[in-house]
Amino acid sequence: MSFEGINSVHLLGIGGIGMSALARWFRHEGYAVSGYDRTPSSLTDELIAEGMQISFEDKLETIPNVIKESPEKALIIWTPAMPKGSVQLNFFQENGYQFKKRSEVLGMVTSSYYTIAVAGTHGKTTTSSMIAHMLKSAGKPVVAFLGGITQNYQSNLILGDKKSKEKTLVVVEADEFDRSFLRLHPNEVVLTSADPDHLDIYGDEQHILDGFLEFVNLVDKKGRLYIQQKAAQRLGEGKLPKVATREYGLRSSGIGAENIQARPGSFVFDYLDGKNEIKGLELFIPGFHNVENALAAIAIALDHQISVEQIRNGISSFKGVKRRFEIHVNEGNRVFIDDYAHHPEEIRACLSSVRAMFPTKKLTVIFQPHLFTRTRDFAEGFSESLSLADSVILLDIYPARELPIEGVTAAMLLEGINTGHKELVAKEDLMSHLDQVSTEVLVTLGAGDIDRLVPGIASWMKEGLNRFES
Repeated sequence: MSFEGINSVHLLGIGGIGMSALARWFRHEGYAVSGYDRTPSSLTDELIAEGMQISFEDKLETIPNVIKESPEKALIIWTPAMPKGSVQLNFFQENGYQFKKRSEVLGMVTSSYYTIAVAGTHGKTTTSSMIAHMLKSAGKPVVAFLGGITQNYQSNLILGDKKSKEKTLVVVEADEFDRSFLRLHPNEVVLTSADPDHLDIYGDEQHILDGFLEFVNLVDKKGRLYIQQKAAQRLGEGKLPKVATREYGLRSSGIGAENIQARPGSFVFDYLDGKNEIKGLELFIPGFHNVENALAAIAIALDHQISVEQIRNGISSFKGVKRRFEIHVNEGNRVFIDDYAHHPEEIRACLSSVRAMFPTKKLTVIFQPHLFTRTRDFAEGFSESLSLADSVILLDIYPARELPIEGVTAAMLLEGINTGHKELVAKEDLMSHLDQVSTEVLVTLGAGDIDRLVPGIASWMKEGLNRFES
């Protein structure tokens, strides 16, 4: 790792969840940090409060003087989400700045540390956060770059104690988008899933499997691979690297779980791996998928000599990640859960768990599809997984970085959804529409801007707890 001669860092797209974690790390290390993003958010508000200079106008005038006056001492970090016509992007490209993608810089940061990299189509944010919390709560020196805001630390960057004599462990969420994870240098790899996604980048299912396979083969020859059972089967076990490999899954004969109990606010389970057995673990972020994520975290903790009692405490004290099965209301016979799920398998995992927790209650889902290409490519899967609900409300597709595709709309999912009630509602009409329906368990799903509706929905439900009681 070498940032020799650099004293300032400017990030294009600083408000992104991955970019902001890097910004925080550079700020913690003593660099002057600035950046640009298209729109303000609660996250950019926090970065500004932490001492970073952020602008929301794509103009040369908003670039800090220290960056313009000393280009040889500046590092520019950018994300592929930046539009090609960006004024600042083109200025830095054309004027000889040290100009690197977020994935390149993350690779540079992690190359000097013992790195645990967590990848997967879904589950990587919760799993990496859980691993980092388990290590930190047990007193291990850890730095974690995460793809979500952890509830325990209210940040996407976890920092350890520099005074510790033990070697720092870096936990990093390894993102498959744009093949970013291939820049990392992992000593240990966790692969939580390998379902098809990002087909706009990879083209087809086989190419994304090849991408995951290339990633797991980056693991150090003396390192370890923890791989979810179904993911191992999809990649082909004969193609996995020749390193210490441990498969895990709810029904795995390697690392597995038994006696799983779904409770209204938690899941209780026993951990088994053929050598160790830990009974009665209680995880307060519910979901069968989260029990599976916990299996990988526990296995890593055991391999890093963390005691059973520390593991038990780490599991029970883990508060989860914002927008990952986040329970906002659970009182007065009314429940409201928000989740980032935006892939058919994620939706299936979430709703199956909700069903297990509240088997007798009516389940209403509000889903905002994310990306035109993803909606087109997985339309049948979305309809099938949403059919686990009793009532489905669809919002329009959130386009993110994409332009509309003719014939691709949220309405195309309606025909395949097999529920008692299904409809398409404009986002701006949602709150007034909710006043007209009866809800018991309400779940919001999606990776777009549906999160901006969550506080209002939570307040609406709390204020009206008695309104719909029969």
